[in-house]
Amino acid sequence: MTKDQYLRMCEQTGEEIDWQRCPPDIDDFPESVYIAMQIFNSLGNRVYGDVGYVGKDYTNLNLLYGHYYVEKHEEEWIFELLLYLDRNQIEDSQSRMKAEMDKIKKR
Repeated sequence: MTKDQYLRMCEQTGEEIDWQRCPPDIDDFPESVYIAMQIFNSLGNRVYGDVGYVGKDYTNLNLLYGHYYVEKHEEEWIFELLLYLDRNQIEDSQSRMKAEMDKIKKR
């Protein structure tokens, strides 16, 4: 459910808006989070057939920092966000691969 859907639902049902339950929208975050997501999606994936997704390829990170006009004092914060996103994607990939391997073993 998006923020817009939640707000429309509250309006239709007459329910009071609970901002703790309201899903965030991209506009609710600082611009640096949006930039980090854009950079993350611009980075290449490192995928190997026997182990799957192993993370992003950070080779072009400095080039992307320049493209998105990231200032020096923001680089560390954005890099931490990139690592957080990458770690979550790696964990998700590993759990999906494990589930597929378990399915194969059951056959």
